[in-house]
Amino acid sequence: MPRIQPLTPDEITPSVQEAFEKHKQEFNARITNMKSTMGKSLKVFDVYMGWYDLYNEVIEITGERNAYLFAHAVSLGSNCPLCTTFFRKIIIEHGEKPEELLLTDDEQTLLDFGSAIANNKGEVNNELYHRITQMYSEPQIITLVGFAGQMIATNIFNNVLEVQIDDYLAPYIPLTKK
Repeated sequence: MPRIQPLTPDEITPSVQEAFEKHKQEFNARITNMKSTMGKSLKVFDVYMGWYDLYNEVIEITGERNAYLFAHAVSLGSNCPLCTTFFRKIIIEHGEKPEELLLTDDEQTLLDFGSAIANNKGEVNNELYHRITQMYSEPQIITLVGFAGQMIATNIFNNVLEVQIDDYLAPYIPLTKK
């Protein structure tokens, strides 16, 4: 049960509706439980939807697959069921199993970097950071770290407010091993 319910259709003001429509058109995205909850504060909605711009920059730097795998690693490291499930869906829709990814050493380094940022509250050991500096320029690293921070902020929002996983994501929720 979410701590704060998403907006109901009756609660959506014209300015919120305008922001939602603009977002849907600009990013070909749906208004999820998370976004509808954020819609109760348009400033919060606007700030968090900046995620899409950073994500597109990460895609330019790493390629699409590595971008969604990086976001998944950060979300998993943040222990965010909603975001982890969202990126599991993307991984599965691209024909892979999240638990059986075949990764190059560079891809594994990128995922380790994202995971370390999330798991260690931003502390990344020197050896891992050095490996990242061999792969990416300073501006690229700044974008990756900024995106990881935005992803963690999104994870925190969902975790604190216990935002409910949207119905369309239900088939992608990881099964617990017995």
